[in-house]
Amino acid sequence: MDRIDREILRILQGNARASLKTIAEKTYLSSPAVSARIEKLEKDGIIAGYQAQVDPMKLGYHILAFINLNVLPEDKTKFYAYAESIPNILECSSVTGEFSVIMKVAFESTMQLDSFLGQLQKFGKTSTQIVYATHVGPRGIQVQE
Repeated sequence: MDRIDREILRILQGNARASLKTIAEKTYLSSPAVSARIEKLEKDGIIAGYQAQVDPMKLGYHILAFINLNVLPEDKTKFYAYAESIPNILECSSVTGEFSVIMKVAFESTMQLDSFLGQLQKFGKTSTQIVYATHVGPRGIQVQE
């Protein structure tokens, strides 16, 4: 990966809908050359996908929370299958520390969140933090030179 590939990644992380023409102008390449580079970055798994950033509040999801869960090792396979089936779970990661899993979730109400927490109890102890405000939103990863 060279300097131009890094610049392409910076551009796409800022705007995944940037046109090939725009990227070509900023990198001093032709559109076909940019397209070939993006295709290679995708093939190599460096670009894992594209998605729109959506405001959950504008879709009625007024409760954003982080839930820590302590899942027993023997229950992890069953839990991950369950987590995969719940669309309100936006992210789910294995972590170190007192809890083994952290999830980012979105719900329309605290009643829905409470019901979900009740379902999680079958997998282990939970600790929940409700988000009041997000001061630094989702952003791309820094592309090092």
